Amino acid sequence: MIGAEEDKKMPLLEHLVELRSRLLYAVAGFFVAFLICLYFAQPILDFLQRPLAELLPEGRRMIFTDLTEPFFTQLKIAAFGALCVSFPVIASQIWAFIAPGLYKHEKHAFLPFLIATPIMFAIGAAFVYYVLMPMAWRFFLGFETQGGDGALPLQLDAKIGEYVGLVMKLIFAFGFCFELPVFLTLLAKVGIIGSQGLRDKRRYAIVGIVVVAAIVTPPDALSMMSLALPMIGLYEISILLARLVEKKRAEEEANPTEEEPATDVKPA
Repeated sequence: MIGAEEDKKMPLLEHLVELRSRLLYAVAGFFVAFLICLYFAQPILDFLQRPLAELLPEGRRMIFTDLTEPFFTQLKIAAFGALCVSFPVIASQIWAFIAPGLYKHEKHAFLPFLIATPIMFAIGAAFVYYVLMPMAWRFFLGFETQGGDGALPLQLDAKIGEYVGLVMKLIFAFGFCFELPVFLTLLAKVGIIGSQGLRDKRRYAIVGIVVVAAIVTPPDALSMMSLALPMIGLYEISILLARLVEKKRAEEEANPTEEEPATDVKPA
């Protein structure tokens, strides 16, 4: 029989050589993307600043208090952009390494999750940039005061490093939180969890979601609920997807077909 079992006969050294080559391709892709993003670091910074700049009056500024802060901030932005841009390359190398050891039906089952991962991350990142950040920044800017009558004005002079760090933290947090349906559906696909179990644990999941939202968002109720409510909705979608997976599995078990092994495996 050829397929996954045949792939296991490959010598360990050959697997390690293959893994090294895949890692080198992934690192090379990240490095090229890093150089490109470093060249465009200032436009990327302008894009990240825009939600705040649109709320501030003309003439306001962003500061740095460390001589090296702007430089290292641009490096951080370049690494952030490179990770996002090079993810398809990294994912394709991971897939190229594990795919030869999978049967055709396993490839068909796993590939949609690989495709859905960056899509859901991008949706989460877009949500935090276009929905949460304008609301949160407007809320925090509401604490500014004009001063007068012996009181000093209270105004924001945002530090470039702290601001970029906060934005990146929010984008990654929301991006990974929006992976919830992908993760739970994958667990349902391999039989670790079921739709009924997800329904039974709904109350505990809601408590966990609220705790996570309170940790990863700015310390205000509006920001917390802006993450908690979509995650609860995604959890409910995960229950429906798990149910669909179970239904499809039941149909396959009721109408078994002969398993077709993979044909694109390297010979031992």
